[in-house]
Amino acid sequence: MRDANRGLTFAAIIVVAPGEAGDAAGSISSEQKTMLDMLHVHKNDLADRVLVVSPGGYIGESTGEEIAYARANGKPVSFTDPA
Repeated sequence: MRDANRGLTFAAIIVVAPGEAGDAAGSISSEQKTMLDMLHVHKNDLADRVLVVSPGGYIGESTGEEIAYARANGKPVSFTDPA
């Protein structure tokens, strides 16, 4: 995500990206997960389009929900790697 963010930023595109969360092991509480999910919905609302950074085509459950939300709201969705 950092590479995609950097490339788009240097192409003069405003990037609204997910925040980095969790400790070195990546663990967060259920309350934090709920808050992050809501924050991502609001960021999706701000975006003109959604770029899914999907190494190897992998799409997790939360990302799948964000894609569905974006499409339901008429946002174009593109992917760094095909599924």
